[in-house]
Amino acid sequence: MPQKLRNLELGLLIVACVINAGAIVLVQLGALGRVDTQLVLLGAGLSALVFGLHIAMRFVARDADPFLLPIATVLNGLGIAMIYRIDIAYGDAGWDSAAVRQIVWSVIAIAAALATILLIRNHRMLFRYTYLSGLIAIVLLLLPLVPGLGQTRGGARVWIGIGDLVTFQPGEIAKIALAVFFAGYLVRNRDSLSMVGRTFLGMRFPRGRDLGPLLVVWALSMAVIVFQRDLGTALLYFGLFLVMLYVATSRLSWVVLGLSLFFAGAIIASQTLDYVNGRFQNWLNAFDPAVYDAQGGSFQLVQGLFGLANGGLIGTGLGQGRPDLTPVPQSDYIIASLGEELGLAGLFAILALYVLFVARGFRIGFAGQDDFGKLLGVGLSFVVALQVFIVVGGVTRVIPLTGLTTPFLAAGGSSLVANWIIVALLLRLSDTVRNHPRLVIDG
Repeated sequence: MPQKLRNLELGLLIVACVINAGAIVLVQLGALGRVDTQLVLLGAGLSALVFGLHIAMRFVARDADPFLLPIATVLNGLGIAMIYRIDIAYGDAGWDSAAVRQIVWSVIAIAAALATILLIRNHRMLFRYTYLSGLIAIVLLLLPLVPGLGQTRGGARVWIGIGDLVTFQPGEIAKIALAVFFAGYLVRNRDSLSMVGRTFLGMRFPRGRDLGPLLVVWALSMAVIVFQRDLGTALLYFGLFLVMLYVATSRLSWVVLGLSLFFAGAIIASQTLDYVNGRFQNWLNAFDPAVYDAQGGSFQLVQGLFGLANGGLIGTGLGQGRPDLTPVPQSDYIIASLGEELGLAGLFAILALYVLFVARGFRIGFAGQDDFGKLLGVGLSFVVALQVFIVVGGVTRVIPLTGLTTPFLAAGGSSLVANWIIVALLLRLSDTVRNHPRLVIDG
């Protein structure tokens, strides 16, 4: 059985690498009319590293899920191809281009995934570091507020770095630490959060004294909005805790209370914070000329919608659209860029890959019988699902735009590293679940 899993993974990896190489070649033919072998060779080197990770798993994670690595590989490769296409449109496709930097960050991210699989031989060891993970998450969240270290970009203070040479978004790593902390905390305190309370309207609501964890995470999320001006990250953290809390307790009342707090916080923030109010105005009145032409207005959102409309059902073809007309098309709006050149059919294929990735993650979480692994698997998978929903919903004007990056696709090293570590943790979790399905952790 392990041999069949790894062989299936190998076959899917070959298909993924062929798709990635084909995407880069099509971009070059569409935008340049010729094939430049330099980037193709860089992509081949990246594929070799992925195959190296596959070989390592044959020895240290033989029972791991065979679909996660190929899905992450093809999404990562499509992102590099689109970033390269935008570099060509900007006339900046040299060795210092964004696509080359993305390849370098991909190498670092895959190396980090390999290190994670080698160092963490059993996901249950993370249970011992529950509160240390929480402390690490808090430190990472506070780092951008340190004078001289934190940097403000796009109005959000979520970056750290020295000058413009090396920058990093610690909140991306913090979401992993928070998932570990939430999983360990909820396992230890599940009984008090799920069994005690009063019944109202057919739901058992918790006691006032048990609302502390939910209120603390809600306050933390509001602090991220106020001090770091990052609506998307705040929504990601709060949504992660709420879903893990529901999975741990099976009480719908927590979801009702959490959504009530979220909507109350959103209304207060939209009325008191200009940054949040501007996001809502851009969403609700995107085509109003006053909003469209305003500083920080809806110009980006509308241009992205026009790009998606231009793509139609089957797209303009790789290298033949105009994604560069939308501001920041390689990061915030890479979904609009891909939608223009691959069309609705291409976007559906990409979203199907995300759905399969998240579904495999949920399956891994629920396959085992230890509660910590169940919560960790669901939490890590939901992080990816919620991030994709927030990004795609914002670009398509379903919800207000928040500025999060699309997992694996968008330009950005910190997001890439964090998401590849999530892949590694899910792979390790799936391997452990198959090897020890009946081991149970009780807090």
